[in-house]
Amino acid sequence: MARTTTKTAATTAAPATAAKPARKAAAVKPAAKPSAAKPDKPAAKAKPAPAAKPTLAPKPAPKTKPAPKAKTAPAAKKAPARKAPRARKPIAPDRLEALVKAAVQSLEDDKADNIVVLDVTGRASYADRLIVASGQVERQLQAMASHVEDALAKEGLKLKRDDMQASPEWVLIDAGDLIVHLFLPDTRATFNLEKLWSGAAPQDAADPI
Repeated sequence: MARTTTKTAATTAAPATAAKPARKAAAVKPAAKPSAAKPDKPAAKAKPAPAAKPTLAPKPAPKTKPAPKAKTAPAAKKAPARKAPRARKPIAPDRLEALVKAAVQSLEDDKADNIVVLDVTGRASYADRLIVASGQVERQLQAMASHVEDALAKEGLKLKRDDMQASPEWVLIDAGDLIVHLFLPDTRATFNLEKLWSGAAPQDAADPI
């Protein structure tokens, strides 16, 4: 009776000990699909190097003011340049006196000061008569000279351009045998032609003959 029980127990235990089915093989994952090769990315464009900034020219050095020129002493007064003496043909005495009278009358009309006529016949090689007169300003001297020129022209003596030399203080009119000097007062005193020709006695301007 005991054996039967044992067998029955063995029989009953048999299914329990039956081998379990083998584990399913792990599912094989499909091979990864070959990925399409991605095209290489274009190389990044090189950025152009920034242009070099223009270099600024150096600022010019500030101009230095030139040193003031030293004042020079005023130049000595110069007389009008007198042209070289020309060979002159003496004119008739009455013709000369007519020219002197016309010039003196013109100077008197222009209010010239201290009109003096000097007879230098035989003493000067370039003239027989000198007329010396003064004006107060340069403008008056120029007007006096122009009017003397007109007065001589009315007497038939047409002066050439180089027959008159002028400076701001002295005008010289070369009318051949007649020379007219027009001065500013200080310049007249400086040259003092009356004293220079002291051997030739001055005549009264009102009566130049």
